[in-house]
Amino acid sequence: MKAKKVLIVVDMQNDFIDGALGSQEAVTIVDKVAEKVKAAEEEGTLVLFTRDTHGEDYMTTEEGKNLPVPHCIERTEGWQVSEKIPYPQKSRSFDKFTFGSLEMGTFLKELAFPPERVDLVGLCTDICVLSNAVIAKAALPNAHITVDAACCAGVTPESHDTALSAMKAIQVEVVNQGSEPWRKQ
Repeated sequence: MKAKKVLIVVDMQNDFIDGALGSQEAVTIVDKVAEKVKAAEEEGTLVLFTRDTHGEDYMTTEEGKNLPVPHCIERTEGWQVSEKIPYPQKSRSFDKFTFGSLEMGTFLKELAFPPERVDLVGLCTDICVLSNAVIAKAALPNAHITVDAACCAGVTPESHDTALSAMKAIQVEVVNQGSEPWRKQ
């Protein structure tokens, strides 16, 4: 695969949008993420998706003990990526059983032509977007990694901002900060 750019769409799943862990901020970014995916497909950008994936035993896992809200249980409606988000034909999905996808990192690292740029969008900024940005940066240390703040939402607006600051510290460029559609203008 010879993509110069990659767009990683992190966990745009029903449970994070308007389901078990949904928020108004998450609902507000769906259309912007859909536009970003459509534009990426038109440009020939490789689009990758991650899906938070848990089993029926979620409550007995380390995450379940710390976040006792069953969500993204594999094959349920909440686990599905929102129907409003297009899925380009050449896309690939990575089911992840924790916050970041090491499988996706390996995939990025092993591409025949390493991408020059990787953009991230999705949910939640402060958990899975941050984790996957770190993995992308580790896999592709010379690629320009960005996160589009206007296409992300965190657990809270404050934790969203904290995560953006943390990403800046590891040389991930934050674009469109301050223009998040859910911020009061």
